[in-house]
Amino acid sequence: MTLKQFFYDWNGLNFALFEAINQATPEWLTPLARIGSTLGSYWTGPFLLIVLLLWSRLLNSSTKPQFTASAVRTQAQRFALGFALSALGVVLLKLAMDFPRPFAALIDMVRIIGEPELQYSFPSGHAAYAMLVAVTLWPLVTRPLRVLLVAWLVWVGWSRIAVGAHFPADVFGGYLLGGLSSGIARFATTRRFAWWNAAMGIALLDQISKQLVHTQLEYAQVIPITPFFNLVHVWNTGAAFSFLADAGGWQRWLFISLAIGVSTWLAWALLKPRVQLEATAFFLILGGALGNLADRVFRGYVVDSLDFHWRGWHWPAFNVADVAITCGVVLLILASIQAKQSQRLIAKIH
Repeated sequence: MTLKQFFYDWNGLNFALFEAINQATPEWLTPLARIGSTLGSYWTGPFLLIVLLLWSRLLNSSTKPQFTASAVRTQAQRFALGFALSALGVVLLKLAMDFPRPFAALIDMVRIIGEPELQYSFPSGHAAYAMLVAVTLWPLVTRPLRVLLVAWLVWVGWSRIAVGAHFPADVFGGYLLGGLSSGIARFATTRRFAWWNAAMGIALLDQISKQLVHTQLEYAQVIPITPFFNLVHVWNTGAAFSFLADAGGWQRWLFISLAIGVSTWLAWALLKPRVQLEATAFFLILGGALGNLADRVFRGYVVDSLDFHWRGWHWPAFNVADVAITCGVVLLILASIQAKQSQRLIAKIH
């Protein structure tokens, strides 16, 4: 028995449960499945965040401790970070696993409600988001409402199976990812880990931009934007300026090892007190390193999309992560110059 058969197929139980739920959904429950599938979408995340922030402004110090404005703001911060982490995790796992959707795997045995999808079944992003919402609201509501949160989780998971979009294992995996993202967000939402949050935001922005390019543009496609800038879709298996791009494959593991080492050191360094300029430089470099590291691990190459040119001369294409790393290096140099000037000033005073 392979790992996939054990952890995903559940020795056939995954497919059997899917067929039992999908085929047994009566026609009159179709609207309920559609609504659950829609409300469980990440697109409702910004709306929930706005609601939480408005709620925190309406509360005052006379309310119960678990409903203070501070508590709601804290949950809003955790939701925002968890949202970013879970969205990034969903994208990376879908790309890495690339499991077929029920319609592609079972064909005639699937009852599809809506447009059929073929790829990227694991994990269910809707289930991950539903778990994130439930964990966020759990400490802010009373026990009767917590029952509704559990019902919400079941509803969203059931709806994704009922509409034929996911297998039960996808939903279960989404629940685990949403819970893990919420736990990391809870751990990270302290002042001590604020720079980590910023780095993760950079990595998420980079991965979203790369995913859009990867899915919307053909390889080597060029879209002129201005007389000096094109949006392109190219791959780089090497480092900056395509260094070692044709080395034969071993360079991938070299760059992965280097990125892990640098990222680990930067993450550790950001736990210590730093001057503002230096900390900003570190989180930019860390975020960029994580963005490109994700590409090398899950794709085997880095997606580049930004092409600046002038009179036929093109600067090597780069991406959002490269921009963050470059800005971070510049700020690090400025911080070093600033530190030397301060030392000279102190030396003159003494």
